[in-house]
Amino acid sequence: MAHTKWILDPTHSELGFKIKHLMISNVSGSFKNFQVKAETDGEDFTTARIQAKVQMESIDTANSQRDHHLRTSDFLDVENYPELIFQSSRIEAQDAETFLLHGDLTMKGITQPVTLKVEYSGVTKDPWGGERAGFSVTGKFNRTNWGISFNNVLETGGVALSEDVRLFSELQLVKQSVPEVVA
Repeated sequence: MAHTKWILDPTHSELGFKIKHLMISNVSGSFKNFQVKAETDGEDFTTARIQAKVQMESIDTANSQRDHHLRTSDFLDVENYPELIFQSSRIEAQDAETFLLHGDLTMKGITQPVTLKVEYSGVTKDPWGGERAGFSVTGKFNRTNWGISFNNVLETGGVALSEDVRLFSELQLVKQSVPEVVA
């Protein structure tokens, strides 16, 4: 069967996150530099093997002082751990358009399993004759599982930051023109 390779169109994709601040509102941010590669059997995305790499220095919360702090060892420790890596292990179909994407997330040198929800939007031809596939990806993980435990206790008894980080992403993958044939 032919293996089909897909790569990210970064100009039509985004990777964002939200975290509760002071337990009353969310702070949002994104990563500006990331890559996603997928390989499928034919064009069947339920067979996809997916790898994502995120350049951690590209974090952007629209506040340069906060971004600088997030890059330090209090949080992401970008100097020692410049990349976040996700490697899929399996895909579980919920229905024709909804999937659970299981895999391993490596951040700060720690690898933990995660499950992400994927909404498949389909495949279409672009104006240049290529094929593109669209996906919305969401998930939630506890940051302390990756050694990101910095926080401040509030005088009201709460904490400044939630342990849960919510992920959201819109991805557009471009089919590579020459499929790889496996004997």
